[in-house]
Amino acid sequence: MGAAGSMPSPQLLEEFSQFFRLLSEPARLQLLCQLKHSGSMDVAGLIEATGFSQSHISRQLGQLHRAGLVSCERDGVRTIWSADNDLVDDLCTLVQNRLRQRLQSQLQSLAAG
Repeated sequence: MGAAGSMPSPQLLEEFSQFFRLLSEPARLQLLCQLKHSGSMDVAGLIEATGFSQSHISRQLGQLHRAGLVSCERDGVRTIWSADNDLVDDLCTLVQNRLRQRLQSQLQSLAAG
């Protein structure tokens, strides 16, 4: 965002929207979680862990890579993928805390009613 309290520009709002659309795909979230949980993996390992096809994984990883959520490095003929741990951890923590708060609020409402 710009200055404290100012509205983001329409261009920045579009960037936000694209980022959240990227995260709204369950397959991409599963790949991020798998990399976060298991550490660095190649596509063959991700195929085995997720059951997704090679082309599907490659397409999803490409989108995550362009967004800066995963990185890759060559190891001979293999490409090893890893999650940007700080950003992925921050996002997961933020979402988990928000969901926990919402569920606790709902439980309190049910108990009071």
